[in-house]
Amino acid sequence: MSRKDEFFDYINNGNTFKGEYITMGAAMLNGETVTNAHVKVPLKTMNRHGLIAGATGTGKTKTLQVIAENLSEKGIPVLLMDIKGDLSGIAQPSPGHPKIDERHEKIGLPFNAKKFPVEIMSLSEQNGVRLRATVSEFGPILLSRILDVTETQAGIIAVIFKYCDDNKLPLLDLKDFKKVLQYATGEGKKEIAELYGRISTSSTGAILRKIVELEQQGADLFFGETSFDVEDLVRVDENGMGYINIIRLTDIQDKPKLFSTFMLSLLAEIYETFPEQGDSGRPELILFIDEAHLIFNEASKALLSQIESIVKLIRSKGIGLYFVTQNPTDVPEAVLSQLGLKVQHALRAFTAKDRKAIKLTAQNYPDTDYYDTAEVLTSLGIGEALISALDEKGRPTPLAATMLRAPMSRMDILTDSELKDLLSKSKLIKKYNEDIDRESAYELLDKKIKKAEEVKAKEEERVAKEKEEKKRSRSSSRRRSTAMNPVVKVLTSATFIRSVFGILKKVI
Repeated sequence: MSRKDEFFDYINNGNTFKGEYITMGAAMLNGETVTNAHVKVPLKTMNRHGLIAGATGTGKTKTLQVIAENLSEKGIPVLLMDIKGDLSGIAQPSPGHPKIDERHEKIGLPFNAKKFPVEIMSLSEQNGVRLRATVSEFGPILLSRILDVTETQAGIIAVIFKYCDDNKLPLLDLKDFKKVLQYATGEGKKEIAELYGRISTSSTGAILRKIVELEQQGADLFFGETSFDVEDLVRVDENGMGYINIIRLTDIQDKPKLFSTFMLSLLAEIYETFPEQGDSGRPELILFIDEAHLIFNEASKALLSQIESIVKLIRSKGIGLYFVTQNPTDVPEAVLSQLGLKVQHALRAFTAKDRKAIKLTAQNYPDTDYYDTAEVLTSLGIGEALISALDEKGRPTPLAATMLRAPMSRMDILTDSELKDLLSKSKLIKKYNEDIDRESAYELLDKKIKKAEEVKAKEEERVAKEKEEKKRSRSSSRRRSTAMNPVVKVLTSATFIRSVFGILKKVI
């Protein structure tokens, strides 16, 4: 048996599964594609998370597109973070190309152009289903971690939430939260101090500055109503295909704080909402986080700890997280160690640091007699990648340099008219895009403060009136006491006395 035949058997035996799977492409040996040596990923282990990495221009986005399409075809919904703005074309079929046909002939797979059910979503004012959450849904712990506050400040945030719960003050948006903070050290200082202890103005000032920083990155658009229901991420269309939900994030690259805030709230909400799946044989939902370094680079230690905890726990809910980034080192080791599927596109070695990173990356893959992993990592072409997955028993599948299949949908964006047509058919836009500003903590506290000011003004007016009356009364009393009786005044006058003495003198 030739080495090529041995390799063919090695790949096929390692990629034979009892359950459902998706096909990524065909394995390559010595730079040549081995037809029908298909590299597969079982659906059963796709909730074990994954990584798609590689230098710019090596095909990471197209790999993401291929996996998303195949999952949708199997009836599994997908959520994509579209930071570069080049994934909306999934809603239209591929126009085809002779090079695509040539690629698929080498792989040994027929090429079928196909469009997929797509929902366009947005965190900002871009067109799409608005994704929002209320401050109350975050809770004091998650909000404290996002704001990266001290322990003392986190305690104050917990007191604010408790006060709002006890007084039925809904915390819907950041405007509400800021209002309660200001009230706690202003008009409500005495009330809150009696019930929960004294709150210092320096601490509330520091928290307010953190909130303003978050607002400057667009968080005021994210916090509020209508709050998004994560159950709407797991919809299936009338043909049994899972919806591919695309979040447009082209304007968020310079707002990493908002991006990490959204991601953490979404993961926390999914974890709290979705039931335990156990060994279900297929995932409930797959999330692809493009430009994953935006989450990790700007995250505080507390935030990183929260993300790592959720990554470890969320797979039991049937949720798979796939991080897309240029270098595997962009993802913390604690998260990397949890990943089952690794799709590594080419890395470029321009510096000694790059070469060191490549050697470290090569050590993360299973040993193989067919490749020098570090060498292959620098020689892969566009649309080629090293793939290692987990089989149905959780064991690594054979490491394979893979010629990846082409996307079935368009590898380009939708035109303006196509996007407009897609949005006009969306049921979720009608559900979530109405701006609601119902009575909440801000308005209720305003009323409370206004009422207190009116009562205070009336009391001050009453006190002032009483003082004025007392003043008038004292003044009147003084005038009466000092005014002489007219009769007495006449009898005691000098003229009257001289007259009396004159009469008496004459008489005598």
